[in-house]
Amino acid sequence: MTTVPWRLRCTQTGTEYDGLDRRFYSDTGATLDVVHDLARVGEQVDLATFDARLSSKKRIDRSGVWRFRELILPVEEQWIASKPEGATNLYESSRLASYVGLDWLGLKHEGENPTGSFKDRGMTVAMSMAKRLGADRVACASTGNTSASMAAYAAEAGMRAFVFIPDGKIAYGKLAQALAFGAQTIQIAGDFDKALQLVQEVCDREGVYLLNSVNPFRIEGQKAIGFEMLQDLDWQVPDWIVLPGGNLGNSAALGKGLLEMRELGWIDRLPKIAVVQAQGANPFYTAFQKGEPLVPVQNAETIATAIRIGNPVSWQKSLRGVDASTGIVTEVTDVQILDAKAHVDAAGIGAEPASCATVAGAKRLVSEGVIQPDERVCGILTGHLMKDPDTVVQYHKGEMDALDESTRNAPVRCDATLDAVLGFVN
Repeated sequence: MTTVPWRLRCTQTGTEYDGLDRRFYSDTGATLDVVHDLARVGEQVDLATFDARLSSKKRIDRSGVWRFRELILPVEEQWIASKPEGATNLYESSRLASYVGLDWLGLKHEGENPTGSFKDRGMTVAMSMAKRLGADRVACASTGNTSASMAAYAAEAGMRAFVFIPDGKIAYGKLAQALAFGAQTIQIAGDFDKALQLVQEVCDREGVYLLNSVNPFRIEGQKAIGFEMLQDLDWQVPDWIVLPGGNLGNSAALGKGLLEMRELGWIDRLPKIAVVQAQGANPFYTAFQKGEPLVPVQNAETIATAIRIGNPVSWQKSLRGVDASTGIVTEVTDVQILDAKAHVDAAGIGAEPASCATVAGAKRLVSEGVIQPDERVCGILTGHLMKDPDTVVQYHKGEMDALDESTRNAPVRCDATLDAVLGFVN
């Protein structure tokens, strides 16, 4: 009999397992959901509970994840590894709304998390579960953000961390974090999908706790992005939520959390979910367009390294939320991503390339008439501007293609004289 108030459920057959079963797949090889007793949750808390915690000085209440703990992971506080995370800003930018073609646009900036990406929301929960299960070693495959987050939270929890990264396919702003936080970093001669295959084999053989998004507790933490976004909006549901799609754990989490909130009666409708993929790493978009199972893309390639994934493990979970919300999956080119990034950065918000697929995708969907100009749209920016500074410099120096040359802001050379400097200032 389970000793915790949650269960693990196969996403295909519905078979359930003990909540403390140290597994990531069902017996049939399908991914797992964490299942909460929603009736119990509804008896314990309501939206007013979460609002009251905003003024609390308790560490777990200040976390934008553990503030919603009853619907995330109701674990004893002694097991929680938190920095704390979340509590990110929802920016309302009329400048970017005009660029996209909307009357109103809100951007939830997950780059404001402790290690600079949304991964911290899932990592705090999965790392807490690792502590609860008595793990002392953790591992992940990563294109960057997951490795940075895992390394930081492993250091917080006092665990050894092992990072498997694709050789030559990672932004240095992210690799630097994994190295700085003490993770053993292993560069694999292959792409992300090969690195993921190897890390799973290592974890199975050596008993290392896996912290990729196939870990269902990662998904639970990432649900909090949607919860906090709605709280920012005083629990008013927007018409659309737009976000990038790589391994698709984030969109899977968003859909799961919103469906749970609707079942609890805390919201009366779902926002439509729009997932945006890069054209060079678009297996989910292709599957959605054809109405067929996902076929992996070999050697996926895009400037947006965080979503450079050809075989996303969470595609079925993500599709569940997209379908339930009557949402959509779209794609954008690297040039469209870079153009959107230039506008996001110039608005003083700033984000890494994968984040800006959100804005590029929203712009495309408005131009196609899928999103109407008067609809309220919230986008998720998944990572910080400084995650990939090389791309910023190369773009503004004219070393990358642009849709609009006026967005360039190249540095200029100047003689070391007052008159020469004033020539640029005046």
